[in-house]
Amino acid sequence: MAYPTLTEEPGALELAAQIREGALSPGEAVEAAIGRIEAQDGSINAVVVRDFERARATAKAMDGTAPLPHQPLYGVPMTIKESFAIEGLPSCWGLKEFEDQTATADSTVVRQLKAAGAILLGKTNIPPNLADWQSFNPVYGRTNNPHDMRRSAGGSSGGSAAAVASGMVPVEYGTDIGGSVRVPAHFNGVWGHKTSWGLISKQGHDHPMAAGKDMHDGVLSIAGPLARNPQDLALMLELTATLPLRRHDKPLDQMRFLLLADHPPSPIDDAVRGPIEAAAAALRSAGIAVDAAADDMPDLEGDQVAYLKMLNIAMARGAPGPDGSRASATDWFDLLDAQARCELAWARLFEAYDFVLAPPANILAFPHRDEQVFQGKVTINGQERDAAEGLAWAGIATFPNLPATVLPVGATDGLPCGMQVIGPRWSDFDCIAAAEAIGALLHG
Repeated sequence: MAYPTLTEEPGALELAAQIREGALSPGEAVEAAIGRIEAQDGSINAVVVRDFERARATAKAMDGTAPLPHQPLYGVPMTIKESFAIEGLPSCWGLKEFEDQTATADSTVVRQLKAAGAILLGKTNIPPNLADWQSFNPVYGRTNNPHDMRRSAGGSSGGSAAAVASGMVPVEYGTDIGGSVRVPAHFNGVWGHKTSWGLISKQGHDHPMAAGKDMHDGVLSIAGPLARNPQDLALMLELTATLPLRRHDKPLDQMRFLLLADHPPSPIDDAVRGPIEAAAAALRSAGIAVDAAADDMPDLEGDQVAYLKMLNIAMARGAPGPDGSRASATDWFDLLDAQARCELAWARLFEAYDFVLAPPANILAFPHRDEQVFQGKVTINGQERDAAEGLAWAGIATFPNLPATVLPVGATDGLPCGMQVIGPRWSDFDCIAAAEAIGALLHG
């Protein structure tokens, strides 16, 4: 089962090995990445904040030296989502009123990646307030999907995924509250991981209204990596996780999966259903248990209603909604109770299944539009549906705080299609390992 790829550039681990073995210097790796960005990004517009001179200076200081044991990314160039603070660079979240505001310190994730030897070349594009499945804004313009420049690269980590898919950089770091890592991975044919909530620090990933002051990490929202292979995903997780996680190393042929291809609020387009059901069929043909239904499912429809309420309150930080009403403290605690019940329901499901397989979104990469996609309609099997329904596929992992790895599984009409591998909370490395095993079976 092939899926479209755009580059043969090495991943982060392979590039780091070349540098460690002396086949390439950090300076040469950085210059090559800058060259790719300058050659490709005029049409894609992914790397919208560039810090090339500091990157060159960092690489020059590394040339002729050897990495320390805690530096597995020594000399590896990469970029990061615009919303992460890097000292001296803007983090305006696509908002004109903050475009001249610069960070005075690095975010925690940036510090962790630098400590591991990575060299940050700059930052990648996002939608305003990180609130769309597109990445365009009045400050940086529009990011195009490198598989089809007429289509969205996804959001809100759309620039991140486009930079990785096109080969400009080997790895990236994004964030996700409504599919913002998973949907761009799906749209661009790369790997992405939504972490268990609370695993990765989001200190320094704060709205520019905070003016550099630290803020609460925020419910539902997580930070997670993107890459072109699962080994790089796992490495990025190792370098940034704040908790030690167990790995179970269960063989694929001993796993039991549940395929969740139908969700009451959100039918999926056949362009998505086809590659995902083909992947499930390939697993079954290999003798792996993939059920199409479960006796004791969480309340998907009720949980989606609660998820959207919590999402909207969190994104607005409690400001009044369009109708002028404001959630009360009682409303918020009721949502926390609903979330706790949802977590318990999924924990019961995982007593019977190792992982749940699901689409990352109900559509593939869609043609550019000038308004937020969630304000309009999308076409599902010839029928116009509210685009916001698609958030249901993000919410199944986001609301119960679960990890989910997206791997590419196929394509329809040349557009990549991914699949989520969702596991119990804190099973992040196991999700990546299961996705890796599935990818090996599907793609050889």
